[in-house]
Amino acid sequence: MYVRYAHLLVGLLVATIGFRQDSASSARADFINAQGQKIGTAVVTQTAAGVRIDVNVAQLAAGTHAFHIHALGKCEAPDFKSAGGHFNPAGKQHGKDNPYGPHAGDMMNFEVDPDGNAKFSAMNIGVTLGEGANSLFHEGGTALVIHEKADDYKTDPAGNAGNRIACGVIQK
Repeated sequence: MYVRYAHLLVGLLVATIGFRQDSASSARADFINAQGQKIGTAVVTQTAAGVRIDVNVAQLAAGTHAFHIHALGKCEAPDFKSAGGHFNPAGKQHGKDNPYGPHAGDMMNFEVDPDGNAKFSAMNIGVTLGEGANSLFHEGGTALVIHEKADDYKTDPAGNAGNRIACGVIQK
């Protein structure tokens, strides 16, 4: 339990140190599906507590889906493998429930309604829009990825979340 709290405090410290007044305070990403069609957007905002990601997506299968920040700013359909693995500058294992995790890009699952729509906010204290190792604007960029299934929060490397079904490059 103390390890999990220590990670949260370190993530908050890294996010706070990485934020500077002259750095970008917001960004956005346009999600595309496997057919290359735009299905939603995300607004990414630096806050004192970390990075908030406000998502509005459509045309997804109803149910619970995993949501992660991936290490490369490329979203090549249909499989989005071009986005690389999860953003993980500290070399951790996957998942908030893994004693050796989480990746900086690991986030909570979200729900898609029966009509295929989801609108939610996610907070990530392990990343920044500022400078430093945990910057979402490192060389090569980063992307937001939606997976077909829920994340189990512990299985390395991706939480058994299944295929990547939507992707959006984070841009200033």
